[in-house]
Amino acid sequence: MLKKLLQGMVVGIANIIPGVSGGTMMVAMGLYDRLIHAITHLKSEFKESLKLLVPIFAGAGLAIVILSRVFEFLLENYPIPTNLAFCGLIAGSLPFIFKKVKGHSVTVGKMIPLLIFFAIVILMAVLGENGGADADVSFGLVNVIKLLVVGIIAAATMVIPGVSGSMMLMLLGYYNVILKSINTFIDALIAFDMPLLLEMCGRLIPFGIGVIIGIFLIAKIIEFIFMKAELHAYYAIIGLISASPIAILIKTDWSSFSVLMLLIGILTFAAGWFAASRLGGE
Repeated sequence: MLKKLLQGMVVGIANIIPGVSGGTMMVAMGLYDRLIHAITHLKSEFKESLKLLVPIFAGAGLAIVILSRVFEFLLENYPIPTNLAFCGLIAGSLPFIFKKVKGHSVTVGKMIPLLIFFAIVILMAVLGENGGADADVSFGLVNVIKLLVVGIIAAATMVIPGVSGSMMLMLLGYYNVILKSINTFIDALIAFDMPLLLEMCGRLIPFGIGVIIGIFLIAKIIEFIFMKAELHAYYAIIGLISASPIAILIKTDWSSFSVLMLLIGILTFAAGWFAASRLGGE
Protein backbone atom coordinates (compact mmCIF):
# COMPACT_ATOMS: atom_id res chain seq x y z
CA MET A 1 0.00 0.00 0.00
CA LEU A 2 2.79 2.46 0.93
CA LYS A 3 4.69 1.70 -2.29
CA LYS A 4 1.53 2.32 -4.36
CA LEU A 5 0.93 5.59 -2.48
CA LEU A 6 4.51 6.71 -3.22
CA GLN A 7 4.14 5.68 -6.87
CA GLY A 8 0.95 7.74 -7.04
CA MET A 9 2.80 10.73 -5.59
CA VAL A 10 5.47 10.44 -8.32
CA VAL A 11 2.70 10.41 -10.96
CA GLY A 12 1.04 13.43 -9.29
CA ILE A 13 4.29 15.40 -9.16
CA ALA A 14 4.98 14.56 -12.82
CA ASN A 15 1.56 15.92 -13.78
CA ILE A 16 2.32 19.26 -12.07
CA ILE A 17 5.47 19.94 -14.11
CA PRO A 18 5.26 21.06 -17.77
CA GLY A 19 7.33 18.75 -19.97
CA VAL A 20 7.10 15.77 -17.59
CA SER A 21 4.60 13.01 -18.40
CA GLY A 22 2.56 11.28 -15.73
CA GLY A 23 1.99 8.44 -18.22
CA THR A 24 5.76 8.04 -18.56
CA MET A 25 6.09 7.66 -14.81
CA MET A 26 3.30 5.05 -14.80
CA VAL A 27 5.20 2.99 -17.39
CA ALA A 28 8.48 3.52 -15.50
CA MET A 29 7.02 2.05 -12.33
CA GLY A 30 5.30 -0.91 -13.99
CA LEU A 31 1.86 0.56 -13.34
CA TYR A 32 0.65 1.47 -16.80
CA ASP A 33 -0.88 -1.79 -18.05
CA ARG A 34 -2.44 -2.56 -14.67
CA LEU A 35 -3.89 0.95 -14.29
CA ILE A 36 -5.46 0.90 -17.76
CA HIS A 37 -6.92 -2.55 -17.02
CA ALA A 38 -8.23 -1.42 -13.61
CA ILE A 39 -9.90 1.67 -15.11
CA THR A 40 -11.50 -0.15 -18.04
CA HIS A 41 -12.62 -3.10 -15.86
CA LEU A 42 -13.73 -1.07 -12.84
CA LYS A 43 -17.32 -2.31 -13.07
CA SER A 44 -16.56 -6.01 -13.62
CA GLU A 45 -13.57 -6.20 -11.20
CA PHE A 46 -14.62 -3.51 -8.75
CA LYS A 47 -12.78 -4.62 -5.57
CA GLU A 48 -9.52 -5.57 -7.30
CA SER A 49 -9.53 -2.37 -9.35
CA LEU A 50 -10.08 -0.20 -6.26
CA LYS A 51 -7.13 -1.85 -4.47
CA LEU A 52 -4.86 -0.39 -7.14
CA LEU A 53 -6.71 2.81 -8.08
CA VAL A 54 -7.42 4.21 -4.58
CA PRO A 55 -3.78 4.42 -3.33
CA ILE A 56 -2.48 5.57 -6.73
CA PHE A 57 -5.06 8.36 -7.13
CA ALA A 58 -4.79 9.26 -3.41
CA GLY A 59 -1.01 9.61 -3.75
CA ALA A 60 -1.35 11.66 -6.95
CA GLY A 61 -3.94 13.94 -5.32
CA LEU A 62 -1.80 14.41 -2.21
CA ALA A 63 1.25 15.27 -4.31
CA ILE A 64 -0.67 17.83 -6.37
CA VAL A 65 -2.22 19.49 -3.30
CA ILE A 66 0.79 19.37 -0.96
CA LEU A 67 3.72 19.70 -3.35
CA SER A 68 2.42 22.11 -6.00
CA ARG A 69 3.89 25.07 -4.08
CA VAL A 70 7.14 23.19 -3.41
CA PHE A 71 7.68 22.46 -7.09
CA GLU A 72 6.63 25.97 -8.06
CA PHE A 73 9.44 27.15 -5.74
CA LEU A 74 12.00 24.57 -6.97
CA LEU A 75 11.30 25.22 -10.64
CA GLU A 76 11.49 28.97 -10.12
CA ASN A 77 14.69 28.94 -8.03
CA TYR A 78 16.47 25.69 -8.97
CA PRO A 79 15.17 24.73 -12.44
CA ILE A 80 18.30 22.88 -13.60
CA PRO A 81 18.69 20.30 -10.78
CA THR A 82 14.89 19.90 -10.47
CA ASN A 83 14.43 19.12 -14.16
CA LEU A 84 17.53 16.91 -14.28
CA ALA A 85 16.02 14.85 -11.44
CA PHE A 86 13.01 14.16 -13.66
CA CYS A 87 15.29 13.38 -16.60
CA GLY A 88 16.93 10.78 -14.34
CA LEU A 89 13.56 9.29 -13.41
CA ILE A 90 12.64 8.97 -17.08
CA ALA A 91 16.04 7.65 -18.24
CA GLY A 92 16.01 5.13 -15.39
CA SER A 93 12.64 3.85 -16.61
CA LEU A 94 13.81 2.86 -20.09
CA PRO A 95 15.23 -0.60 -19.13
CA PHE A 96 11.79 -1.61 -17.81
CA ILE A 97 10.13 -0.50 -21.06
CA PHE A 98 12.66 -2.24 -23.33
CA LYS A 99 11.76 -5.52 -21.59
CA LYS A 100 8.30 -5.21 -23.18
CA VAL A 101 9.76 -5.56 -26.70
CA LYS A 102 12.73 -7.80 -25.88
CA GLY A 103 12.97 -10.88 -28.09
CA HIS A 104 11.01 -9.32 -30.97
CA SER A 105 12.69 -8.24 -34.21
CA VAL A 106 12.99 -4.54 -35.02
CA THR A 107 11.16 -3.69 -38.26
CA VAL A 108 10.52 -0.53 -40.25
CA GLY A 109 6.84 -0.78 -39.34
CA LYS A 110 7.72 -0.65 -35.63
CA MET A 111 10.27 2.15 -36.02
CA ILE A 112 7.78 4.45 -37.79
CA PRO A 113 5.53 4.98 -34.70
CA LEU A 114 8.68 5.38 -32.56
CA LEU A 115 10.02 8.18 -34.77
CA ILE A 116 6.62 9.85 -35.23
CA PHE A 117 5.89 10.04 -31.51
CA PHE A 118 9.49 11.05 -30.71
CA ALA A 119 8.98 14.01 -33.07
CA ILE A 120 5.56 14.87 -31.54
CA VAL A 121 7.04 15.31 -28.05
CA ILE A 122 9.92 17.47 -29.30
CA LEU A 123 7.50 19.57 -31.36
CA MET A 124 5.22 20.05 -28.33
CA ALA A 125 8.20 21.21 -26.25
CA VAL A 126 9.27 23.71 -28.90
CA LEU A 127 5.74 25.04 -29.42
CA GLY A 128 5.25 25.25 -25.67
CA GLU A 129 8.23 27.50 -25.14
CA ASN A 130 6.03 30.57 -24.98
CA GLY A 131 2.78 29.94 -23.13
CA GLY A 132 -0.19 32.08 -24.06
CA ALA A 133 -2.08 34.43 -21.75
CA ASP A 134 -4.03 32.89 -18.90
CA ALA A 135 -7.53 31.85 -19.89
CA ASP A 136 -10.66 33.53 -18.54
CA VAL A 137 -12.14 31.30 -15.80
CA SER A 138 -14.75 33.67 -14.38
CA PHE A 139 -17.94 31.77 -13.52
CA GLY A 140 -20.36 31.36 -16.42
CA LEU A 141 -21.93 28.63 -18.55
CA VAL A 142 -19.45 29.03 -21.44
CA ASN A 143 -16.41 28.96 -19.13
CA VAL A 144 -17.78 25.94 -17.22
CA ILE A 145 -18.12 24.05 -20.53
CA LYS A 146 -14.61 25.18 -21.53
CA LEU A 147 -13.19 23.92 -18.20
CA LEU A 148 -14.97 20.59 -18.69
CA VAL A 149 -13.47 20.20 -22.20
CA VAL A 150 -10.01 21.32 -21.01
CA GLY A 151 -10.22 18.74 -18.19
CA ILE A 152 -10.97 15.99 -20.73
CA ILE A 153 -8.03 17.07 -22.94
CA ALA A 154 -5.68 17.37 -19.93
CA ALA A 155 -6.61 13.91 -18.59
CA ALA A 156 -6.20 12.28 -22.00
CA THR A 157 -2.73 13.78 -22.45
CA MET A 158 -1.74 13.03 -18.82
CA VAL A 159 -2.44 9.32 -19.34
CA ILE A 160 -0.52 9.00 -22.65
CA PRO A 161 3.17 8.17 -21.93
CA GLY A 162 5.60 10.84 -23.07
CA VAL A 163 2.95 13.53 -23.47
CA SER A 164 2.80 16.18 -20.75
CA GLY A 165 -0.71 17.07 -19.65
CA SER A 166 0.55 20.17 -17.85
CA MET A 167 2.35 21.27 -21.03
CA MET A 168 -0.96 20.90 -22.89
CA LEU A 169 -2.64 23.04 -20.20
CA MET A 170 0.09 25.63 -20.68
CA LEU A 171 -0.46 25.69 -24.44
CA LEU A 172 -4.20 26.17 -23.85
CA GLY A 173 -3.56 28.96 -21.32
CA TYR A 174 -5.04 27.10 -18.33
CA TYR A 175 -1.89 25.89 -16.50
CA ASN A 176 -1.28 28.89 -14.24
CA VAL A 177 -4.94 29.48 -13.41
CA ILE A 178 -5.55 25.82 -12.47
CA LEU A 179 -2.39 25.66 -10.32
CA LYS A 180 -3.26 28.97 -8.62
CA SER A 181 -6.87 27.82 -8.14
CA ILE A 182 -5.67 24.66 -6.33
CA ASN A 183 -3.40 26.71 -4.05
CA THR A 184 -6.14 29.33 -3.43
CA PHE A 185 -8.63 26.55 -2.65
CA ILE A 186 -6.29 25.15 0.03
CA ASP A 187 -5.76 28.64 1.51
CA ALA A 188 -9.53 29.28 1.53
CA LEU A 189 -10.17 25.89 3.13
CA ILE A 190 -7.68 26.59 5.93
CA ALA A 191 -9.16 30.08 6.49
CA PHE A 192 -12.72 28.69 6.03
CA ASP A 193 -13.42 31.47 3.54
CA MET A 194 -16.72 30.21 2.08
CA PRO A 195 -17.14 32.80 -0.74
CA LEU A 196 -13.62 32.08 -2.01
CA LEU A 197 -14.12 28.32 -1.59
CA LEU A 198 -17.28 28.46 -3.71
CA GLU A 199 -15.49 30.55 -6.35
CA MET A 200 -12.65 28.01 -6.58
CA CYS A 201 -15.14 25.11 -6.66
CA GLY A 202 -16.78 26.81 -9.66
CA ARG A 203 -13.43 26.39 -11.46
CA LEU A 204 -12.13 23.10 -10.08
CA ILE A 205 -15.31 20.97 -10.08
CA PRO A 206 -16.03 21.20 -13.85
CA PHE A 207 -12.31 20.75 -14.56
CA GLY A 208 -12.22 17.71 -12.24
CA ILE A 209 -15.29 16.15 -13.87
CA GLY A 210 -13.61 16.61 -17.25
CA VAL A 211 -10.45 14.91 -15.94
CA ILE A 212 -12.45 11.86 -14.77
CA ILE A 213 -14.29 11.61 -18.11
CA GLY A 214 -11.00 12.00 -20.02
CA ILE A 215 -9.25 9.26 -18.04
CA PHE A 216 -12.00 6.71 -18.73
CA LEU A 217 -12.30 7.67 -22.42
CA ILE A 218 -8.57 7.48 -23.17
CA ALA A 219 -8.17 4.27 -21.13
CA LYS A 220 -10.73 2.53 -23.36
CA ILE A 221 -8.97 3.76 -26.50
CA ILE A 222 -5.52 2.72 -25.24
CA GLU A 223 -6.78 -0.75 -24.24
CA PHE A 224 -8.19 -1.19 -27.79
CA ILE A 225 -4.86 -0.12 -29.34
CA PHE A 226 -2.90 -2.57 -27.17
CA MET A 227 -5.28 -5.39 -28.11
CA LYS A 228 -4.81 -4.71 -31.84
CA ALA A 229 -1.13 -3.69 -32.07
CA GLU A 230 0.69 -4.19 -28.75
CA LEU A 231 4.28 -4.15 -30.04
CA HIS A 232 3.72 -1.10 -32.24
CA ALA A 233 2.13 0.65 -29.25
CA TYR A 234 5.20 -0.07 -27.11
CA TYR A 235 7.52 1.25 -29.82
CA ALA A 236 5.42 4.43 -29.90
CA ILE A 237 5.76 4.67 -26.10
CA ILE A 238 9.55 4.20 -26.37
CA GLY A 239 9.62 7.09 -28.85
CA LEU A 240 7.54 9.27 -26.53
CA ILE A 241 9.63 8.46 -23.46
CA SER A 242 13.02 8.75 -25.20
CA ALA A 243 12.08 12.27 -26.31
CA SER A 244 10.82 13.34 -22.87
CA PRO A 245 14.23 14.22 -21.31
CA ILE A 246 15.08 16.28 -24.42
CA ALA A 247 11.71 18.05 -24.14
CA ILE A 248 12.35 18.80 -20.46
CA LEU A 249 15.82 20.22 -21.21
CA ILE A 250 14.31 22.41 -23.95
CA LYS A 251 11.80 23.73 -21.41
CA THR A 252 14.42 24.27 -18.69
CA ASP A 253 15.45 27.82 -17.77
CA TRP A 254 19.25 27.74 -18.17
CA SER A 255 19.85 31.35 -17.05
CA SER A 256 21.12 30.18 -13.63
CA PHE A 257 23.64 27.75 -15.17
CA SER A 258 26.94 27.34 -13.31
CA VAL A 259 29.40 24.52 -12.63
CA LEU A 260 27.92 24.10 -9.13
CA MET A 261 24.37 23.89 -10.52
CA LEU A 262 25.55 21.34 -13.07
CA LEU A 263 27.21 19.20 -10.37
CA ILE A 264 24.07 19.35 -8.23
CA GLY A 265 22.06 18.50 -11.34
CA ILE A 266 24.21 15.41 -11.96
CA LEU A 267 23.51 14.30 -8.39
CA THR A 268 19.75 14.88 -8.74
CA PHE A 269 19.80 13.04 -12.09
CA ALA A 270 21.47 10.07 -10.35
CA ALA A 271 18.91 10.27 -7.53
CA GLY A 272 16.10 10.23 -10.09
CA TRP A 273 17.65 7.23 -11.83
CA PHE A 274 17.95 5.41 -8.48
CA ALA A 275 14.33 6.24 -7.57
CA ALA A 276 13.16 4.85 -10.94
CA SER A 277 15.04 1.60 -10.31
CA ARG A 278 13.46 1.29 -6.83
CA LEU A 279 9.91 2.23 -7.81
CA GLY A 280 10.00 0.51 -11.20
CA GLY A 281 8.83 -2.97 -12.03
CA GLU A 282 5.84 -4.93 -10.82
